[in-house]
Amino acid sequence: MPLKTLPDIVPAPAKMLLDFIRSIEAPRGYGTIYGNNQDKLPVPLTSMTLDQVIAAGSGWSKKFGSSAAGGLQFMRLTLQQIKKETGISGDLVFSAGLQDRLGYYLLLGRGYADFIEGKLGVVAFGKALAQEWASFPVLADTRGQKRPVKRGDTYYAGDGINKVLLKPEKVEAKLQDVLELAGAVKARQQKTKATSAALVAAVNDNPPPIAPAPAKPKPIRKSGRFWTWAGTGGISLTTIVEKLGFFQLDYRVQIALLVVVVGFAVYAIATMTPIRNALGLKSK
Repeated sequence: MPLKTLPDIVPAPAKMLLDFIRSIEAPRGYGTIYGNNQDKLPVPLTSMTLDQVIAAGSGWSKKFGSSAAGGLQFMRLTLQQIKKETGISGDLVFSAGLQDRLGYYLLLGRGYADFIEGKLGVVAFGKALAQEWASFPVLADTRGQKRPVKRGDTYYAGDGINKVLLKPEKVEAKLQDVLELAGAVKARQQKTKATSAALVAAVNDNPPPIAPAPAKPKPIRKSGRFWTWAGTGGISLTTIVEKLGFFQLDYRVQIALLVVVVGFAVYAIATMTPIRNALGLKSK
């Protein structure tokens, strides 16, 4: 049979229930040992390792009457069983955090998951808690360990040791609180999951637009503006030839006019962006 696993995280509803159990079993906290004899220990209980607590348990039973230790009053045999089932290291410190994880493991073993899911009723789960923690009452008449017991009795009635420390109504009220918190946590998780799914769907249905590739500049020879300027130069030269009787002018005047027209055309064409890019010139 594969080893079970000790939970790493204790959910909020389970922590609420464990805090309630601890307030009844050990009001003085995680460092308590049976009979509130923790002040007689050489070191605080929460500084000891799990193996040290287990080893000391038999001595506490002889000296104080029970091996119950910690905020949830773990019995020595219970700790040994959890260690065997989960394979956890005995070198772990018996801290508050470890005790909560151990307590949650016990809750799971008593049907906590089914209780939260509505598969196990309050009365049945209440009996399971009473079987684990003797100070808790059964919530309906039932068969106890030694004899039939009535609502409000300890499951271990008749053993001459254990007794109930709270009313069944208080247990029922707390279990209802646990259910409500579990429901709220589940609803929040479902809402978060639904929101995440909606966001993913929205992104899939409306992917971001793909930016168009930048337009490539037209080759100089295909540029309309190039031919416009070139044509402008040609028209100006034709106009001069026809209107001014170019060939009838003095050759020096002819040369001057040609320089002006050609210079104007060259300047206009050279200032075009495609021309400058083609020539590797930077725009000012």
